[in-house]
Amino acid sequence: MKHYNIPIFIPELACPNRCIYCNQRHISGQLEAVPTEKVVKIIEEHLSTFKYPCEVEVAFFGGNFTGIEMDLQKSYLDVVQPYIKSGRVGSIRISTRPDYINDNILEQLRKYNVKTIELGAQSLSEKVLEFAERGHSVKDVENASKKIIDKGFDLGLQMMIGLPLDTIEQSKATARKIMALGAKCTRIYPALVINHTKLADMYERGEYEALTIEQAVDWTAQIYKMFIEGGVTVLRVGLHPSEDLINGKELLAGPFHVSFKELVLTQIWNERLKNIPLNTMEIIVNPKDINYAVGYNSKNKKELMSEIGNIKFSTDDTVKRDEFRLLLH
Repeated sequence: MKHYNIPIFIPELACPNRCIYCNQRHISGQLEAVPTEKVVKIIEEHLSTFKYPCEVEVAFFGGNFTGIEMDLQKSYLDVVQPYIKSGRVGSIRISTRPDYINDNILEQLRKYNVKTIELGAQSLSEKVLEFAERGHSVKDVENASKKIIDKGFDLGLQMMIGLPLDTIEQSKATARKIMALGAKCTRIYPALVINHTKLADMYERGEYEALTIEQAVDWTAQIYKMFIEGGVTVLRVGLHPSEDLINGKELLAGPFHVSFKELVLTQIWNERLKNIPLNTMEIIVNPKDINYAVGYNSKNKKELMSEIGNIKFSTDDTVKRDEFRLLLH
């Protein structure tokens, strides 16, 4: 069944500090939090575009949801309850910080039909977290993750690659730890240098070098494959392309691309198809994989055609995701 998210952005609400890379008002393309009276309008507008039957989830993103003043939390959650009771919305998802999770908070979220809690872990290296001024430790992530799972919620852990002091091996170690902590889902964000941040100051002083697009694609492809093999759903790869990121107004440096996920999955499929037999005449994939198998700007198809001649890509619903079938001459 098709799954839809209705995103409600609450940038920077209740964050106790600003991490060196963060200027979330510009990253999200939204300058202020959504007033509770507008949440209904957002939900209604989204519901009117969905194809039914489907699964619908309201997701509060962008800030530190469980750090918001309790009455405001309840106001946001209250707005969604009539939609859950009517069956038009199935559940709620929130994102928050690992150090803003406790038993009382979790009991409250359970009462309001929250199903999934995503934590911004970013890294599970103590030195990377400290340098990035996250304000929490690896132990905080471990403790919060255990509490979330023990209370029956689905756990998501978000990670960021390319922060100061990070390496590909350290990022892969973070991915392995995310799986070990029991996360069902994750998001992978390459670090970007956004104007009006401490990271921007470091970059301008020559103290920080951002990943190139090629490096970020390579790192992310390796980590993405680890998650897929480990049964963890990757919900997003790369930041949402807000207008200020696309036009470069707020982006100082870093591996931003409007089709970043497609670049990553193009590389993964390129590796999968690299050694197919030379007498292959057709590659059959799941319909949801076709764009990635063919590749960004048809990169993979062009490479295969240069090696083995004319080749056709087609789809079949019976082929599993991330797999393919070949027809040979």
